[in-house]
Order: sequence, then C-alpha cells, then structure tokens
Amino acid sequence: MATVTKKELIDRIAEITQAKRVVVKRIVQCFLDEVVDELARDNRLEFRDFGVFETRNRAARRAQNPKTLDPVNVPSKRTVKFKMGRLMRQRLVKGPTAKPASSAMPDERPSI
Repeated sequence: MATVTKKELIDRIAEITQAKRVVVKRIVQCFLDEVVDELARDNRLEFRDFGVFETRNRAARRAQNPKTLDPVNVPSKRTVKFKMGRLMRQRLVKGPTAKPASSAMPDERPSI
C-alpha cells in the first residue's frame, strides 16, 4: 500500500486538467479548508456517490495504560465519521483497475 500526498494529487490534477499547478493547489487547499470549517460547525457534508462526512461525539471512558496497566480516564471528544458512497464502494469492491461508469472528461478520470 502506497501513501499519496496532497502534492502528488495536485500534480496529477494539474496534469489532467492542464491547469497551472499553483491554481490547482489554491483550489484544493480552499476545498479542504471549507470541509474542515463545515465540520467544525457540526455540519454534515454529503458528496453524492463519493460519501458523507459528519462529526460524532465520543463519550468519555475509562481505559488502561498498556505499559503500566494503570487505569486512565479518557475525556470525551469530537471525531469525524466517513461513510462511503455508491461509486466509491463499487470501485473498492472491483479494485483499482475498474473503469468508472461515467466520466465528465472523455478518456480521463471521473470527476468526484
């Protein structure tokens, strides 16, 4: 399994769209900032066929320190839950070589 960085994604998108890398970088960063801002406001983000992001409150609990075996109180916290959409589920089941059902740009990757 490989790790893909934001920089690598930006480079790919710039190549596919023939847009300047600096413009793509600004758009991707703006998109990510907006996602974080909406989740911080407890809003649910739904991207059809891709998936849904929403925040959840995790209850406080009692855990155990694995080194000392002492009990530890873990405070409650907010987390993000992601539920994948239809197209993502299909692509993950079929594998990375599966062709998308439709594409916004012919002979290129689908828009998400």
